[in-house]
Amino acid sequence: MAGHSKWANIQHRKGRQDAARSKLFSKLSKEITVAARMGDPDPDKNPRLRLAVKEAKAVSVPKDVIERAIKKSQGGDAEDYEEIRYEGYGPGGVAVIVEAMTDNRNRTASNVRSLFAKYGGNLGETGSVGFMFDRMGQILYPVKAGDSDTVMEAAIEAGASDVESSDDGHVIWCDFTELAEVSTALEGSLGDAESTRLVWKPQTSTELDLEGMQKLMKLLDALEDDDDVQNVTANFEASDAVMAQL
Repeated sequence: MAGHSKWANIQHRKGRQDAARSKLFSKLSKEITVAARMGDPDPDKNPRLRLAVKEAKAVSVPKDVIERAIKKSQGGDAEDYEEIRYEGYGPGGVAVIVEAMTDNRNRTASNVRSLFAKYGGNLGETGSVGFMFDRMGQILYPVKAGDSDTVMEAAIEAGASDVESSDDGHVIWCDFTELAEVSTALEGSLGDAESTRLVWKPQTSTELDLEGMQKLMKLLDALEDDDDVQNVTANFEASDAVMAQL
């Protein structure tokens, strides 16, 4: 996927997240609670929790909300969430991965299946599209973090595998098992990142025209609106001209 198109896509998703801030806070709080429950409630001793807290702070989740989510993990009444991944195809043959966290597998599966059907997609078996993506650590920095050479040097020093720099910012990639270490090292040289996440990076992409993007966005937006869904990834690409019309 071309760098400029990817950033346009990222910006579109981020813009929508800002519009649904309370829902985003809820999803991040759930991830913090699960991460704390699965490991140590101290972020310094729990890499997954540390990343979840870092991502929450990056979008200005209040400190008391973060602390409440961690405390909830230690209570006996904390929901027993299960992590599930769904895979399928959206309009235009775009591959879609849906990551969910649920206390009711049947409810979530039914909801996801019906949304794929309603918006012109087709839910497949686990593994049906996963082979088209790589599990990667993704760290986003704004343009002001430095020029491309400065960021590339810092990224190599931190152990990252690749950097994509454009007029919109810097996307730093690393092995998914090393995200916590690489992001911590980058903080020392570049400061706080805009986002630090585990993502599914498409190996190839499917380019869509305006009509195709409009259909796909209806599916992606509906999936993201589901309370059980944590993340949605699709291997679409669109030109800046198409993105500007959405």
